[in-house]
Order: sequence, then structure tokens, then C-alpha cells
Amino acid sequence: MISFPVSAARLATRLRGLFVTRNILFHDGRSVRRFRLHGRAQFGVATAGAMVLSLSGYGAMAATGAVAHHDNTAQIAQMESQIARMQARVAAIRETAQVHAQRVEQRQALLTAVMTGEGYNKELAAATLPVPAAKDGVEAHVLAPLTKVETRQAALAVPAQAMLDRRYADTSAAIRKLGLKPERVAKRSAPAKGPAMGGEYIPANSAEAAADLHADQQFRTLFQSWKKMDGLQQGTIAIPSVQPVANLQFTSNFGIRSDPFRGTAAMHAGVDIPGPVGTPIYATADGIVSHADRRGGYGNLVEINHGKGIATRYGHLSKILVTDGARVHRGQLIALMGSTGRSTGPHLHYEVRMDGHAVNPVPFLTTADYLLASQDHSVHQIPVSTDGPAAQD
Repeated sequence: MISFPVSAARLATRLRGLFVTRNILFHDGRSVRRFRLHGRAQFGVATAGAMVLSLSGYGAMAATGAVAHHDNTAQIAQMESQIARMQARVAAIRETAQVHAQRVEQRQALLTAVMTGEGYNKELAAATLPVPAAKDGVEAHVLAPLTKVETRQAALAVPAQAMLDRRYADTSAAIRKLGLKPERVAKRSAPAKGPAMGGEYIPANSAEAAADLHADQQFRTLFQSWKKMDGLQQGTIAIPSVQPVANLQFTSNFGIRSDPFRGTAAMHAGVDIPGPVGTPIYATADGIVSHADRRGGYGNLVEINHGKGIATRYGHLSKILVTDGARVHRGQLIALMGSTGRSTGPHLHYEVRMDGHAVNPVPFLTTADYLLASQDHSVHQIPVSTDGPAAQD
């Protein structure tokens, strides 16, 4: 085995053998010159050249690596930017889809309220809020199922509107038969503040946006009609529209009659409804008890203020079951029949008053129906009169 120092010495000897002293002739056209280049000088020049080449190769390799690293960094940054844009786009589409889904639910709630007559105005108002149309084909494709449902809801809004109009007309006609104006009865409430809205201005110049705007207008009109009808129905709670007793009969009508004690003509401010002592007496409309005590010829009397200038009186009671200031509801048990006060026998003296003046209560008993009483389920527990009283002398 040859050791490393011996091999290195032999390699150096061979390299020196390659660089022997050389004579170089140079002719410049006029004379000839000779140069002698010793082997040691040749070896030094070769060594320096090798070092330069090595450094040059290393520099080229380093430069190539730097360029490659720069290119990879730029590509990664570009990919990250594209991913960020895609994520933002997906988030925007998801948000738009959620808004459309909420609108579908809100409009369905409004349609249900129109059909059933039950709903809450502040919640139903959200059905009128506009939703921007799809911004591009991708978003339109994602929203396509919801858009189909919205189109069907817009179509249903047409017959729903017609049904509301008919219901309002029928209710108004029934109220007028009682000598009342619908405007007086309708419940008015302060306009509720709508939800906060904002955003950039986007002109509705596309077919999709125009269709959406039309649908919003439909539901806006439907909601306004619902509020109008709901206010009228809420107001009818103040109208006496239920019989005060289960079995309705009359022994004395409203108007001029022969006084049962004096035998002379006298004004009778209500109707007399006979029955056994202890017969249940029911409130004929929602209201607040303004009097629950004895009063002159009425004997034991309950008077209920129903609002809108409407009041009812229940006289000759054997027992009062409510107190002053108590809130009562249509169909609620308030007293028992008796014969207290100026009375010839057990019966209920029933009055309806408008702005403090007694009016004929018979129309309120004979024209009442489930439309006027639709806001109170207790109505179904108390019979509603469907025909007029028999003529009385």
C-alpha cells in the first residue's frame, strides 16, 4: 500500500515534468526574439488559472441557485394570493346564500301569516328586505335552488294579496253593519323601526335584479296589506261580538217601551235577557272593567271599557266576579245572573254604548260572526248569535 505523502510527492514530480523550461521565438517582422519560459513559472500560471476557473464555476453555480430560489418564492407568493382570493370569493358566496335562505324563511312566514291570520308585524317586516342579485355565473349557479323557491313564493304572493283584499272588504262591511267606521275600529300602532341597512349602490340593470326588485315590491305590498288587515282584526276585539249568555232570548228590546213599574212610555237603553239566578255572564269583547259594584236601578253592575269609545254594561247581577281595573277577554266569565236593583225577576240587562250614548245592542248580537271574533279562540266556547230576536211588545 502506498502512503499518501509518497503519492503526493509522485504527483508533484509528474506535474513538474509537464512544465519544463521552454524557448519561445517571436518574430515582429523586422527581427527575431527569443523568450525562455521556465517550468516553475508555467506551473504558477497554471495554478492561478485553475483557481480562477474554480471560483468562476462556484460563482456561476451560486448565481444559478439564487435565481432558482427567487423564481420559487415568486410562484409561492402568486399561489398564496390566488388561494386568498378564492377563499374570499367562497366566503362572499356563502354569505349571499345565507341572506337568500333567510329571505325565503321570512317570506314563507309572511305567506303563512296571511293564510292563518297569525303573525308578528316586526318579524314579518323582514320579508320586504331586498337582497342583491347574483354577481356572476358561479354565484347564480350556487343560488339557483333558492332562486326557484323565491320565484314560487313571488307567484304565491298574488293570490295571497287577493285573499287579503277580500278579507279586509268583508270585515269592513261587517263593521259598517254595526254602525261603525272601519277607520275608527282599526288598531293603530307606532311604526316599528326597521332593521339597520346599508351597503354600496348597485344599479338594478340586469334581468335578475329587475325580477328580484319586482318580487320585493310584491312582498312589500303584501306586508302593508297584512298590517292593515291585522290592525282591523285587532281592533275588532273591542267590538262586542259574543253573546253574554249561552242561551240567548229577549224579554224586552232596546228603545221606547212601557215601563214595567209605572206602565208609562220610557226609554229602555238595552235588552233584557231572561234566565235562572246564577246563569253565567260572559264579557262580549276584550276590555278593562271600569265599574264593578252596585249602581242605582242597575243593581249590581259590571261596566267594561273596550276602547274606541265602546263600552258594555251588565246589570241586575247576583254576583260580580271581577274587580275595577281588571283586564278581561272576550268570552271570560265576569258575573252571575240575578235580580238586583230595579227588576221584576231574574234576567240580564245588557247595554252597548258608543261615546257614552246607548245604542241598540241587537246588531252586535245578531251580526257577530267568527270573522269579527277571529282573534280570540275563547269565542268558540260561547255561542254566537246567527239570527235576530223575536219581536217583543
